[in-house]
Amino acid sequence: MKVCVIGSGYVGLVAGACFAEYGNHVICVDKDSKKIEDLKKGIIPIYEPGLSELVLNNHKENRLGFSTSIQEGVEGSEIIFIAVGTPTSEDGSADLSAVFAVAEQIGKSINGYKVIVDKSTVPVGTAAKVKEIISKNTKHEFDVVSNPEFLKEGAAIDDFMKPERVVIGADSERAGELVAQLYAPFVLNGNPIIKMGTVSAELTKYACNAFLATKISFANEIANLCETVGADYEDVRKGMGTDSRIGRQFLYAGIGYGGSCFPKDVRALIRTSENFSSPLRIIREVERVNEDQKVRLFTKIENFFGKGQIKGKTFAVWGLAFKPGTDDMREAPSIPLLLKLYEEGAKIKAFDPVAKETSEYYFKDKIEYAKDAYDALEGADALLLLTEWREFREPDFSRIKKLMKGHVIFDGRNQYRPDHMKKEGFKYFSIGKQAV
Repeated sequence: MKVCVIGSGYVGLVAGACFAEYGNHVICVDKDSKKIEDLKKGIIPIYEPGLSELVLNNHKENRLGFSTSIQEGVEGSEIIFIAVGTPTSEDGSADLSAVFAVAEQIGKSINGYKVIVDKSTVPVGTAAKVKEIISKNTKHEFDVVSNPEFLKEGAAIDDFMKPERVVIGADSERAGELVAQLYAPFVLNGNPIIKMGTVSAELTKYACNAFLATKISFANEIANLCETVGADYEDVRKGMGTDSRIGRQFLYAGIGYGGSCFPKDVRALIRTSENFSSPLRIIREVERVNEDQKVRLFTKIENFFGKGQIKGKTFAVWGLAFKPGTDDMREAPSIPLLLKLYEEGAKIKAFDPVAKETSEYYFKDKIEYAKDAYDALEGADALLLLTEWREFREPDFSRIKKLMKGHVIFDGRNQYRPDHMKKEGFKYFSIGKQAV
C-alpha cells in the first residue's frame, strides 16, 4: 500500500518505519526541514532501540521516503496518517491546532478517495472536526478513521510489530476495511483487530492510559502508607500482583510517572469529562498524587540532612529520562526534584546514558553532567537513583563508597535491597520500605 505519515516525531517515525518494513511504500512528512534533511542523511531525531536500523534499511530500499510537502504525500498515498503533536494547553486540554492545520492542508491536497487516519492521541470528537475541516477544502470523497497508538517508549518497535490489539474507529465500512488490510500482516499471530466507531476509539486510548496511571498512583499511595505503618511494599505488591484480577504490571512503587503520554492524556481526559459535565473524580486525584510523588524524595532528603541544610551539598544523580530505554525528558520526575534541590542551593552532578542532550533544555546550567556513572559520585554527599537503567542494577558498591563523601543513597526506583545496602555501609532510603 502507499502510505503517508504526517509528523515525523516519536509516533510518526516509528509507524512509518514499521509500515515500510512490511513492504508498504511510505512517505514521512514533517514541516521541520532540518529534521527531514537529517532523516535523509540517516540522522535519527529521537532515541528508540532498533529505530535507527529500521529507518536506514527501509530508506536504502526506497520503501521509506521523507518530504516537507503535505501535497506530495497526500497525492501519492491511499492512506494518510496524522501523527503530529497534541501537547497540553494551559487549561489542561489537548492542543489540536497542529492536527487541524494539517487537516486543512490535506483537504487542499486531496486528488481522489483517501482515508485520513488520526494516529495522534486526540480527544472525543476530533475525527468529526477533522472531517468538517477537510470537507470545507475538497469536493473529493474521503473518510476519517481513528487509530490510536499503544506504544511503550523503549519498546515501540516490538509493540508496533506485534500489537496486542489494533483498534480501528471507523464510521465507514470501506475505510475500516482498508486500514484493517494495512494492519493484517501485523496480527498473523491471531491478536485482534477491534473495529468500533470513531468516538469509542478516541476514548479507548485515553481510558487505557488513565487506568494505567491510576494503577501507578495507587501503588505509590499504598507504598507511602507502608512506610508509615512499617510494612514492606515489595511484599504487599507481590500479594496484590498474584491476584489475576489485578495483575503484576504497573504496581511498582517509585517517584511517579512521566513521559509524553500519561501526564498529557490524564489531563486531557479530565478536561474532556468536565467539558461534557461528567467529571472524572478518581482521575483528577491520580494526577494530584503523581505530582506529589515526584518530589517525595526531596522530603526524605530534607528530613535526613535537616531543613535548610541542603545548601552546599553535592548530589550525584543516576538517571534523568522519565524511564529507561529512551531519551525522553517530558514530564520526567527528575525535573521537579532536581530543580527543587537547585533552589535550595545544592550542587548536582548527573549521568544518564542517553538523555544528556534532551535534559539540557530543562536544566540549562543548573546541573553538571558527568562522563559516566562513577564520575558523578566523586565527592558526593548522596546518590539519587532516578531512572532504572540496567547499568545501574549491579554497580560496584565498594567503589561507590570510596568515591562518595557521604554514604547515603536515595533510591527512587527500589533497585537495591535494604539489607544489602546496610551490609555495604550505606544509609538507604527507598519508596515503600523502612530506611536502613
